[in-house]
Amino acid sequence: MKYRFITADVFTDKPFGGNQLAVLPDARGLDDEQMLNVTREFNFSETVFVFPPERGHTRKLRIWTPAGEIPFAGHPTVGAAHVLAAIGDIPLNGGETHIVFEENVGPVPVMIRAHNGQPVFAQLTAAKLPEVGPPAPARETLADILSLEAKDLIGAQWAPQAVSCGLPFLLVPLRDRDAVGRSRIRLDHWERTLGSAWARDIMVFSRDPEREGSDIRARMYGPGVSVPEDPATGSACAALGGYLAARDTTTDGTLRWVVEQGFEMGRPSILEIEVDKRNGAVTAVRVGGASVVMSEGTMEVQKA
Repeated sequence: MKYRFITADVFTDKPFGGNQLAVLPDARGLDDEQMLNVTREFNFSETVFVFPPERGHTRKLRIWTPAGEIPFAGHPTVGAAHVLAAIGDIPLNGGETHIVFEENVGPVPVMIRAHNGQPVFAQLTAAKLPEVGPPAPARETLADILSLEAKDLIGAQWAPQAVSCGLPFLLVPLRDRDAVGRSRIRLDHWERTLGSAWARDIMVFSRDPEREGSDIRARMYGPGVSVPEDPATGSACAALGGYLAARDTTTDGTLRWVVEQGFEMGRPSILEIEVDKRNGAVTAVRVGGASVVMSEGTMEVQKA
């Protein structure tokens, strides 16, 4: 049976940047094995399969990496919203349209911003507030995994920490952009230390961005989901928002950061984070950005 697909570059407003995504806008009839095969055929970090809603929301999304299905991810959520609006499957309602995707993590609200009837920006609200996981490995161990020196990692209140807003990441602050650029995963060292950890995938970052208007430079290594490096990771940025907000003295209001990612890969990505705090506690985390539709076609998918 033939299935329509659309590809998009997510978290960029320019073609050939951002994070590549394949969207199947009507995936009815596909089973798990077929979805995994389709995902591996595209070989993007994620492919999203769209189904009719089961709980009265806008659509149901199933998100797959080449290693298998995951409960939540940022660039498939943002990218699927953009694609479905761009092809007319989700009607736009003026300047802002609010929808809810059903994902395995739970309902995920999404705002789509439009200009002249076309989507230009989409922003998800994380279904789960930041959760802190088990303690991170020692600084020397992490430096070894990342091909860095211990002095490249910073400590005290900026010590590495495992955080999840639906998908866990080990957040590792580095001293500067140079250290971010020099980082490389040593897979054998990663397997011994983090291969079965609560947070297996690593986002390194520094408060030393390259681009004017950015606040953070980041890279995300995802060997746990068969993604050597990801150009733009919304779920990791949601976790990062929780990490940064916990270290900000603001007690009430909305905090904002702009993250640049994917620059070392030649796929510059810009992700915008917003975190609401009330009485010192995080009450909401949002991640958004632009997307560009790149291609459209059909794929013949048969039973194995």
